[in-house]
Amino acid sequence: MLTSVVDLVGEDLLSWLGGLAVGGLFGFFAQRSRFCLRAAAIEFSRGESGQRLAVWLLTFAAALMGTQLFVALGWLDVSNARQLAQQGSISGALIGGVMFGCGMVLARGCASRLLVLSANGNLRALLSGLVFAVTAQAAWRGLLSPARDWLTRLWLVDGGPSRDIMSLFGGATPEKLAFSAIWLLAGFAFAFHSRLPPRLLWSALFTGVAVVAGWVFTYQLAEASFSPVALKSLTFSGPSADVLMLVLNSPYVRLDFDLGVVPGVFLGSLVAAAWARELRLEGFSDGLGMRRYLIGAVLMGFGAMLAGGCAVGAGITGASVFALTAWIVLIGMWLGAGLTDLIVDRGFPQKAGLTAGHRGQT
Repeated sequence: MLTSVVDLVGEDLLSWLGGLAVGGLFGFFAQRSRFCLRAAAIEFSRGESGQRLAVWLLTFAAALMGTQLFVALGWLDVSNARQLAQQGSISGALIGGVMFGCGMVLARGCASRLLVLSANGNLRALLSGLVFAVTAQAAWRGLLSPARDWLTRLWLVDGGPSRDIMSLFGGATPEKLAFSAIWLLAGFAFAFHSRLPPRLLWSALFTGVAVVAGWVFTYQLAEASFSPVALKSLTFSGPSADVLMLVLNSPYVRLDFDLGVVPGVFLGSLVAAAWARELRLEGFSDGLGMRRYLIGAVLMGFGAMLAGGCAVGAGITGASVFALTAWIVLIGMWLGAGLTDLIVDRGFPQKAGLTAGHRGQT
């Protein structure tokens, strides 16, 4: 079906338009659902079963179930995805995941959440997002890349079956579907328990569907294209750095899916916020609050590039194909977030000196 479209508009433009559309879908429903891993992790660490946790579970489960359902039907093959086919790093996943979890609590949002909030007029999120992108670029190809490379090589894992966490336990497609269904049932159970409004429930599900749409689109484009096309879905660490370098370095780059994701999410969130009349300018209340956000953004930027993805790129997109390192990253993020919330926001706020201004809603 995409072959005629590729012939009409070209592979590069179509790939960019696909990223723009998938990003727009994610941005719109992430804004409406208030999707946020940080908020969900804090609720969990405090022993609460609130609506933020239910939203995250539904989004995660929808991405997991949808991806595995398409694989089972033969409409999607994820074996060539970077998260499974290429060499990975266990050390990078664990250390980077913990760093990212710590950072997103300090910055009051993960990379995707910062982008969504930036489109709503939140200047704290906009500045934090820019620092995140700069740090990610420095960790990938700049000053911080030697440190990232050293930590990555501490514990490597080969690509192939050894990176598929279900294959390690003898699980195949039926087991993956069953496991995904358990997560989906858990999401609905938490939604019922927290009395999640139908609007938030459906928005959370469609936020997860955006990840599935990314996998399916890039797979179909690869099938229709004569040149190699990378199989991928939503992530924000690499694309944020790429968009930043596009703005600062050169306007002449090859269009691809990743370059469409960031502006797509921004536009989708902007439309959602305008439709709900939630556009408003917000800034820092003081210098101490600003310091907290910037430290968090740096930790997230380095952690994401070390881990091979952000809260969405590794925590949902990578996990949806049962990539071993992605699940390790996810565990690390929850641990880092819970520990930071305990020490900084609940345990020793005065000694930490980082909590001023943290109570503002983002």
